[in-house]
Amino acid sequence: MWMKTVFWGLLLFMLAATTMAVEYGARSHNSGPWSWCDPATGYKVSALTGCRAMVKLQCVGSQVPEAVLRDCCQQLADINNEWCRCGDLSSMLRSVYQELGVREGKEALPGCRKEVMKLTAASVPEVCKVPIPNPSGDGAGVCYWAAYPDV
Repeated sequence: MWMKTVFWGLLLFMLAATTMAVEYGARSHNSGPWSWCDPATGYKVSALTGCRAMVKLQCVGSQVPEAVLRDCCQQLADINNEWCRCGDLSSMLRSVYQELGVREGKEALPGCRKEVMKLTAASVPEVCKVPIPNPSGDGAGVCYWAAYPDV
């Protein structure tokens, strides 16, 4: 008797999970809350102009004016889907690299290496106390891509 109950319970669970997956578009390996941040789906990436300025200033060791910090944190907080915040910071960082003509291992700005700029940008959510998803569960507010060399 209990086997029938377990079977029907699992069947009901699978039916509900399949229905939810179809409703939320989980049809591929690249789906989930982060897939809503894809510009190909119509998502508009935030320019994060305040964060651009903040990251550049911090990277060279300059004092960040309170207004710049406030603007950056507000712009990051204004991104409604917290899954998109690190992606938008990554896009902002790539555009800064492109603007400055930065290559791997080179200085992004005089006195600021590319790796330092990347870690500075990745830590913006922590500095701003703006929540981001953290799959590791360790409570750190640093974007996951900071650990990868291709960003």
